[in-house]
Amino acid sequence: MNLQEHVLSRKAARFQVEAKDWKEAVKAGTDILVEAGTVTEQYYHEILDGVEELGPYFIMAPGMAMPHGRPDGGVLENSYAIVTLKEPVNFGDPDNDPVDILITLAAVDAKTQNEEAIIQVVTLLDDEKAMADLRKATCIEDLEKIFNELEEM
Repeated sequence: MNLQEHVLSRKAARFQVEAKDWKEAVKAGTDILVEAGTVTEQYYHEILDGVEELGPYFIMAPGMAMPHGRPDGGVLENSYAIVTLKEPVNFGDPDNDPVDILITLAAVDAKTQNEEAIIQVVTLLDDEKAMADLRKATCIEDLEKIFNELEEM
């Protein structure tokens, strides 16, 4: 499960999305995956249920979230979606709010989620220039350039 390959080949990204709250922001990412046929509509509700039970467990760093749910919550295929927000929204995490980048993850099993997917997202997060460029991206070509620059490092 390769973040770059999946997102670019399926054009699974939306840029400068308008969302009035965190639920709309999460929905933007799950909608991409539903359109791609990799999750069912249930997956969005799985993520909301997880937040209701555990709080905003998927906030990874200041300004960045990785919404995901359990594999049995509507995941059909391993997949990612990237969403950047025009205006950041609060998730209820005082250390990392507001959030303007969401990388929605769907994994068919916990091993894939924990051993592959999260590592790829953290690698992107660790590059300050890539994150700054992602915040300015407006199209899939901008994202492709960001990934290419990461590969060259």
